[in-house]
Amino acid sequence: MATPPPPLRRAILPLLLVAVLVGALATTARADLVISRADRRVDLTSHIVRVLASLKVENVGPDPVSQVLLSFPNIQAKNLAAIRAFGTEGKVKGPSTVLPIEVVQPSGAPPELTFFSALLPKPLEKGRILHLDVLTVFTHSLQPFPEEITQAEAQLVVYQDSAHYLSPYPVKVQTLAIRLPGGRVESYTRHPSAKLVDSELKYGSFEDLPPFSYLPVIVHFENNNPFAVAKEVIREIEISHWGNVQITEHYNIAHGGARLKGEFSRIDYQSRPYVRGVSSFRNLIARLPPRAHSIYYRDEIGNISTSHLWSDSKKTQLEIEPRFPLFGGWQTTFTVGYGLPLQDFVFYSDGKRFLNITFGSPIEEILIEKLIVKVVLPEGSKDIEVSAPFPTKQWQEVKYSHLDIVGRPVVVLEKPDVIPEHNLYFQVYYKFNNISLLREPLMLITGFFLLFVACIVYMRTDMSISKSSPSYLAKLQWDEVQAAVQKIQGIFEQCLAVHDKLEASLRDLSRTGDIQSCKAARKAADAQFKELSKELKSLLTSLQSSPQSYQIWPKVEDLIIKEREMQEKLMTRHSTVVDSFEKKLRGQDIENRIALQQQKIAALRQEVESLLEYISEI
Repeated sequence: MATPPPPLRRAILPLLLVAVLVGALATTARADLVISRADRRVDLTSHIVRVLASLKVENVGPDPVSQVLLSFPNIQAKNLAAIRAFGTEGKVKGPSTVLPIEVVQPSGAPPELTFFSALLPKPLEKGRILHLDVLTVFTHSLQPFPEEITQAEAQLVVYQDSAHYLSPYPVKVQTLAIRLPGGRVESYTRHPSAKLVDSELKYGSFEDLPPFSYLPVIVHFENNNPFAVAKEVIREIEISHWGNVQITEHYNIAHGGARLKGEFSRIDYQSRPYVRGVSSFRNLIARLPPRAHSIYYRDEIGNISTSHLWSDSKKTQLEIEPRFPLFGGWQTTFTVGYGLPLQDFVFYSDGKRFLNITFGSPIEEILIEKLIVKVVLPEGSKDIEVSAPFPTKQWQEVKYSHLDIVGRPVVVLEKPDVIPEHNLYFQVYYKFNNISLLREPLMLITGFFLLFVACIVYMRTDMSISKSSPSYLAKLQWDEVQAAVQKIQGIFEQCLAVHDKLEASLRDLSRTGDIQSCKAARKAADAQFKELSKELKSLLTSLQSSPQSYQIWPKVEDLIIKEREMQEKLMTRHSTVVDSFEKKLRGQDIENRIALQQQKIAALRQEVESLLEYISEI
């Protein structure tokens, strides 16, 4: 092994103690199983370490074996977040089945080792072979070294493991491959079989290893991938049987890598972010269900507009960019919310409804030290049951929302050290009567009905002192003025509609050349103007005679003058265009003849519309 720097020597000491310990255990190992080949692949591209061990296990003992023991040093087991085993029996590896895993303590085993047992679906007979794949996921296994860096420095981390597969069974042939994220490798444990090619470090093969064989290795390398660690995430899933499942997620995220030393320079970061901030991360990716809608991303200040969203029929991807980049030791809080279609996640079976949704966070490669999932069921739900794919702490609460009487039952699930591998489906079963859906609408209907009744009674109640009082008579006169003004507005709007018809007839003339149709349109418009003028005359007489019209009458007069002027200009332009078409003039000549008229008509139209709007406000 290459001589490490002094701080790393202290890190090697626990591994050497484990090596001495497991060497003493070799005599107590079981000899009924033999691992004929063990291939381990360690993925260090993220801050979450994943180890896949592919084992070929053979029963060489006289009796059938119903379990396979898996051993880990306590210094590793304390960071074990997930372990899964998949097995298939036969000389040739076929489709695998998931094997149950449980913690065991074999007789005579020391407390310095943690043992797990992979239970086989049927005992492994003598001479039979089992292909076993074991996936283990570890957190906090990459230690920053140095622990503090400046803004311009890259992040270096240390990983410790054994080049030999630590097993209570003999191992005939074994290899180890460590996948690195790229970048420089400061140092690694030297061995005759060690080989570093590109971003992969290989050890082995090793042959005829005794039980509990242990060979410490340390790798010191660069890793600038996001070390996103959520101190706490509260995920609330609220079910509404009106067709929506609302998800609200509250995050408290920190950068779990090497702490920033010294001051942060925003100018340096913005000018060269991938050099002066290589160890930081400025965005996170959340993969939401494909039909997610009404998505928002905000913090305590308000909505954050730097997020980006992509969606298609298979997925919805949200890029979350905090207000500032996160360096080691920095943290931020924010909230992500979105809605999901009810029919995609709530189903009915055996007299019960059940929610089927993923447990963990949709953010990629995030470690959640404490995850709280709250499932808010509709008011009136009962017989609640929870089915989760792993152990969780559970209890129930009550939440009060709009128009609730007894409150909504809330199922709370809590789990520490949640990783992407925990983002599995879980189910919440409950009974709910559809009649309960009518409770809130009936409450709203009753409330509005009582409100309308109160309004009717109030409007019908005569609270005036006398109907002959000046204020009452003035109110009646003002009501008459308002009614007359409304009718006048309607007549002028009809006039504008006739203007639009004349404009349309000219467009048709330019398109079809039908002069007779254009003349007929003008004749019809002229007749309509005369009819509207007759209706307007009586209303103007009534309005002018009212003493309450002194405020609005000048504007009405101005409106009449402007509209008649626009009417005359419009008729003149119409005649000019028709006459030009009869003389077969060119389009450009026609445009030149009516250009001034067109400008005047447009200005008058704008003035008429402004006056109508002003009268409407009065």
